[in-house]
Amino acid sequence: MVSQTLVSIEEYLRTSYRPDCDFIDGEVRERNVGKRRHSFTQGRIYSWFDSRRQLLNLEPFPELRMRVAPGRVRIPDVVVCEIPIPDEEVFTSPPYLCVEVLSPEDTMSSMQERIDDYLAFGVANIWVVDPWKYRGWTVDADGWAAESLMMRTRDGIVEMPLDGVFLP
Repeated sequence: MVSQTLVSIEEYLRTSYRPDCDFIDGEVRERNVGKRRHSFTQGRIYSWFDSRRQLLNLEPFPELRMRVAPGRVRIPDVVVCEIPIPDEEVFTSPPYLCVEVLSPEDTMSSMQERIDDYLAFGVANIWVVDPWKYRGWTVDADGWAAESLMMRTRDGIVEMPLDGVFLP
């Protein structure tokens, strides 16, 4: 990933990046996005939640900025919030679920750094899905648990089948 010159959080928050970037302790960091499998999977997960928003009382957002700590802003691939949604442009409280879709360039250490930020922020449900290997994981403070057919939230409210989110 390419890093840029250190900037203040205020400057970062008023700047638009295409594609949007994370902000880590003064550093603007590019995210791995833009490949067909990644985009397809991200869109399918968003659509799955959007079509069930009233049933689940949950609202999905693609690539929403979350201020996970005073000097850190992360942008999960899909953020799912309980309704009513927070009245803020950059979320400062943990959502119900964060979903990360892996790209071939992602490393375990960089993904774990993201996960650690979500856990420290208080996100109760974290999913990581791999559209190249056709698998997913639920992640919590105890570690990663492989899911082969169904992604589930810790409270059992959401069960999303994996077979509908990957390219055939």
